[in-house]
Amino acid sequence: MAIAAALWGTDGLLRLPLAGELQAGTVVFWEHLLVAVVLLPLLPSAVRALARCGPKEWLAVLVIGGGSSALATALFTAAFQVGDPITPLVLQKFQPLFAVLAAWIVLGERTRRGFLLFAVPALLGAWLLAFSDPLDVQVTALRAALLALGAAALWAAGTVLGRLVSAELPWRDLTVLRFSIGLPFAAIICAVQGNSFTVGLDNGIGLALLAFVPGLLALSLYYVGLSATPAARATLAELAFPATAAVIGVSVLNETLSVTQWLGLVIVVVSVTALGWHERRRKPVVVEPRRVEVVP
Repeated sequence: MAIAAALWGTDGLLRLPLAGELQAGTVVFWEHLLVAVVLLPLLPSAVRALARCGPKEWLAVLVIGGGSSALATALFTAAFQVGDPITPLVLQKFQPLFAVLAAWIVLGERTRRGFLLFAVPALLGAWLLAFSDPLDVQVTALRAALLALGAAALWAAGTVLGRLVSAELPWRDLTVLRFSIGLPFAAIICAVQGNSFTVGLDNGIGLALLAFVPGLLALSLYYVGLSATPAARATLAELAFPATAAVIGVSVLNETLSVTQWLGLVIVVVSVTALGWHERRRKPVVVEPRRVEVVP
């Protein structure tokens, strides 16, 4: 799961050249369209697998595709557009807290006291990594704050609901359904925002890489890992995302990191790695109820 989150870190490198030429809704629409077309031959079997599930799984997949995939991205992008660039980054750090709470309510997961030994440093590291001066951060616009919190909540819901349906759906079917269901929602968002549905050929390679690397490839690995990983533990592994983004920013985009940001990078990497080692070698700090055997 950390590898999947690390691939998400390449998103900025691929999205940055597109941001100056295409509207956000257009990019989100084409991300879903390209993957949905490639996965179209697998859609009938995925629909049959979903039909064998109950209403609970149907609702979960609908929320994952429409909410966590399309709407969350649109909300997060809108938060940057209507407010300052700091607010979305600050409030996105609430995502692990939302995920742990939702995992407790929906999945019945419980975290032992030792979980804080990994969660607190990981969240602290993510905070240090996000800001060059971690002691000079101001959250201002209320609208931007609500949009960012909505995105964080939907992404957290995607983690928890993905774990829920993994007992009934193989990772392949869940991936297919996420993009296929997300496509009409992305189209609606694009239309409501008045964005264009057409793109030039010169943006084709960038859109394809964005759709298939931090998109299809990363999400496929993510669902493979999620089928055997409690949601509360998975949400900390997702913090590999900002760590990779920071490394790419420094090495490829010529950005610079402050001393505290480098410290945050080290803390995130060590915390996520230590959690994975601990869960394999020691008594797990995340406990989940007995689950149905995952579909092969």
